[in-house]
Amino acid sequence: MRVLMKAAADKQRAAIAAARGGSKTNVGGGRPPHSLDSTAMLAMEARLAMSRKILLVTGDGGDSYETLYAYHRFLEAGWEPIIAAPARRRLHMLIQDVEPGWDTYTERAGHSVDAQVAITAVAAKEFAAVVILGGRAPEYLRNDASLLSLAREFAAQDKCICAIGHGIQVLTAAGLTKGRTVTCHEHVQVDVERDGGHYVSKPAVRDGKLITAESWTAHPEFYREIFRCLED
Repeated sequence: MRVLMKAAADKQRAAIAAARGGSKTNVGGGRPPHSLDSTAMLAMEARLAMSRKILLVTGDGGDSYETLYAYHRFLEAGWEPIIAAPARRRLHMLIQDVEPGWDTYTERAGHSVDAQVAITAVAAKEFAAVVILGGRAPEYLRNDASLLSLAREFAAQDKCICAIGHGIQVLTAAGLTKGRTVTCHEHVQVDVERDGGHYVSKPAVRDGKLITAESWTAHPEFYREIFRCLED
């Protein structure tokens, strides 16, 4: 993974160097076809300097499908996902699903996931975005003072903040949905409204740099908005 990340960074640096080298006027006059003006070069340098790390927050009882999908989707796109939990260890994950005849979702054992870092060891400045994953984990993660402080840190630094399904419970506990338009799992809509947020029943919603989704069924819409936010 690190080899791929380094290759992508080297390719961007080479493009900047080539653009700078071609900024002089050709003998025949005019700008070389592959040169960039100063504004474009500054934008390219800013993207290169920006952290490529994405923080994925979960814990025991988290949704394994949402977690693994997020991890692989960011890797595929050339980002570096880092899974954070209350402790750095193997996590016991679940799969939530809908069964006919049930008034709520069911839970089954899911794939295990290794947390790469403890939440207390994370600094928002090292990441481009945070994604709060769903499942049952947010029920207790919302009581983690260090996580709430970290979420507010991301907001203060104007980073992309994302939550899917029950992950919104962490953001409401941190007071980050007040006055914002969001979506989430229908069973935690009340958490949003109590925090002063505006709930809408849509697959995914973007309000500035706050991106939310109903559940894993909205993965296409959710990640489309996340990558748009990262490109802004």
